[in-house]
Amino acid sequence: MKGHLLDKVAIVTGGTRGIGRSIVLSLSKEGVDTAFTYVKNTSLADSLVEEVRRIGRKSIPVQMDVRDFDGSRSLVEKVKEEFGRIDILVNNAGITRDRSLMMMSRDDWTEVVDTDLTGVFNITRACIVTFLKQKNGNIVNISSVGGIHPLSGQVNYAAAKAGVIGFTKSLAKEVAPYNIRVNAVAPGFIETDMTGELGEIYKEKVIDLIPVKRFGTPEEVARVVIFLVSDRSQYITGQVIQIDGGLGM
Repeated sequence: MKGHLLDKVAIVTGGTRGIGRSIVLSLSKEGVDTAFTYVKNTSLADSLVEEVRRIGRKSIPVQMDVRDFDGSRSLVEKVKEEFGRIDILVNNAGITRDRSLMMMSRDDWTEVVDTDLTGVFNITRACIVTFLKQKNGNIVNISSVGGIHPLSGQVNYAAAKAGVIGFTKSLAKEVAPYNIRVNAVAPGFIETDMTGELGEIYKEKVIDLIPVKRFGTPEEVARVVIFLVSDRSQYITGQVIQIDGGLGM
């Protein structure tokens, strides 16, 4: 597949850990140069840049919050200055603030919706002009099975991730005539720092609900993203692919 993606340039938001990190590394192995965003952990960002360098590609870390509209525009300009182009956007950055609605503060709501949904708008809005001008581009948004079959105690997260799906489908229709594809993936329970915070008893209960009886891996999500941004999926747009071991059936 490297022939399809060799020397392309991608932006990945939330790139230093979990699914985002796997996506950056998987793209690098396919011959893609990347820019990734992160909020705080500079040492993790630096270690990812070094991992990418060892693969033989280039990656630039950009410290920014996807909630920053003007910062999103600056990110795109920086990537174009560094690499001369942008071919792929993966909107991965996301957070959770789970609690019952009765206990949910306004900040719990706004932080999740502003990061997980408005962040997708901010970065995509910054990239879309470039994609339209070049009549080429590929966008993958990381939603969640929680946006399709939500759990209780996640009204903020479920609303944001369902919003990402609506965003994906509407934009896919809008930009299809310009040779731009927009798809989403909806991971279920994946082995990341986020799920690592779950208690063992809760994990066992969840695994009982998953037909394949295990959590997924970040690499399994990254493989689907690679497929969606490659030429092997040229006739796929506006779709949501669940990567959940059958949880959402």
